[in-house]
Amino acid sequence: MESANLQNDSDTDQDLLIKEACRDSAAFTQLYRLHYDNIFRYCARRLFNRHAAEDVTSIVFFKAMRMIGSFKGNSKDFRNWLYRIATNAVNDHLRTSKRRADAICKIAVVRGRDHTFDAESEAEFQEETLPVKQALLTLKPKQQTVITFRFFEQLKLTEIAEILGQNPATTRSQLSRALSSLRKQLEASVGHGREA
Repeated sequence: MESANLQNDSDTDQDLLIKEACRDSAAFTQLYRLHYDNIFRYCARRLFNRHAAEDVTSIVFFKAMRMIGSFKGNSKDFRNWLYRIATNAVNDHLRTSKRRADAICKIAVVRGRDHTFDAESEAEFQEETLPVKQALLTLKPKQQTVITFRFFEQLKLTEIAEILGQNPATTRSQLSRALSSLRKQLEASVGHGREA
């Protein structure tokens, strides 16, 4: 019961901070500090490159700072709003096929030197996650988005639907198609590896 009260107090404090941030840059700086880690982590999990994730995260908060005056909502809405901005920024970054191909090449060349997941050992990164990351980058941006939100950010389908501004049934359907596409990419890469 006490933790629920603390959460409500924290949400109320953040709601006030959001209103204050419309006219006070110091208040926006506090919001930035509260949300930076989550937004950066999401960007890093979509881009698999620390430098690109840092750049895109900067873009996200710059856009949020410019548009904060038009934001209407509470702390949960603010989090969802930041994720929407981040999703659009990541998708913009990956939009062209050249950037996508460059990202895949960098992953293959770097082989783990520039990864952002400190808890992963070098061997795990190279042997287990590289094929998944390469396969994820071949998916459409919308598919990458729902997979990242569901499995890396561990958000519920209803939360993802709120962030993307759609109903949960649509989100569930998108996730199912995305997982099917990912599975096909992984099977193709395993089959291609056997032929070589």
